[in-house]
Amino acid sequence: MGNISLNQVTKSFGDVQVIPPLDLEINEGEFVVFVGPSGCGKSTLLRLIAGLEDTTSGAISIDGNDATSLAPAKRGLAMVFQSYALYPHMSVRKNIAFPMKMAGIDETVQNAKIDAAAKALNLTDYLDRKPGQLSGGQRQRVAIGRAIVREPAAFLFDEPLSNLDAALRVGMRLEIMELHEKLQTTMIYVTHDQVEAMTMADKIVVLQAGVIEQVGSPLELYHAPRNKFVAGFIGSPKMNLIEGPEAAKYDATTIGIRPEHLTVSNTEGMWKGIVGVAEHLGSDTFIHVHETGLMDMMTVRITGDIAAKHGDTIYLTPVADQMHRFDADGLRIA
Repeated sequence: MGNISLNQVTKSFGDVQVIPPLDLEINEGEFVVFVGPSGCGKSTLLRLIAGLEDTTSGAISIDGNDATSLAPAKRGLAMVFQSYALYPHMSVRKNIAFPMKMAGIDETVQNAKIDAAAKALNLTDYLDRKPGQLSGGQRQRVAIGRAIVREPAAFLFDEPLSNLDAALRVGMRLEIMELHEKLQTTMIYVTHDQVEAMTMADKIVVLQAGVIEQVGSPLELYHAPRNKFVAGFIGSPKMNLIEGPEAAKYDATTIGIRPEHLTVSNTEGMWKGIVGVAEHLGSDTFIHVHETGLMDMMTVRITGDIAAKHGDTIYLTPVADQMHRFDADGLRIA
């Protein structure tokens, strides 16, 4: 259960095509993340799978059955939105039970499913509370619990952590990953945050303007981005992309080097620059280097601290076997 296939799926709003013909396979039990900048089509693609938007052309199948024209309720999927959409006058128990009550499921079965979902989500002690008595993270867990009791073929998450503060986001991210390990159910997760994508996904789908730029595991995208867009989007801080004469030395139009693949010296190296802002994060330090003659600003990631201050001259040398090369079309040169 939970195999989803898209075959030449398109979506247009009037004369504007937002999803050009697109093929995608999502395998049973995978945690798949759709990632890309705002407006890239990731939420629209999720809504097409859910049936909340009609496809303009193409076909969607779920577990081998054509679901292209099925109503959302008939697709066997459960969607969790960034807004919790809980009933404020109902207890947590009643909120979780609501879809089962509407489906006419026996109350004894309902209670068993509620208790199991609450245990999985650490909500057992909160079942008699109202949503207004819960934190944002707890409310999101209630929304997930309401989806779990439906026993869907797949869970669809549309930026579910956007309304949470940074600490809660990290905690909920871990909880969703743990939940996937427990349930082993297909999950499709939409985010614009590539850190979330890298840490959560079995498989990442990188989108730009409705086009799939690359599909692969987080480390595949990190080590072998197929084009400049993926190279610049995946990784934090993002890859340094250098054009011009320096790139031509490597038979490329653009060369890319990640901040963690630059070595630093106060006395010698391949590229000279001036230290700008240094961000000290404890275990890591990010140094922003100017006046290299290569690009406006290069970012270097080093472990710990460095004896360099604003305005100092610094020398950078790339790790040779970690350099990425791209041609005039922005595609990776093997």
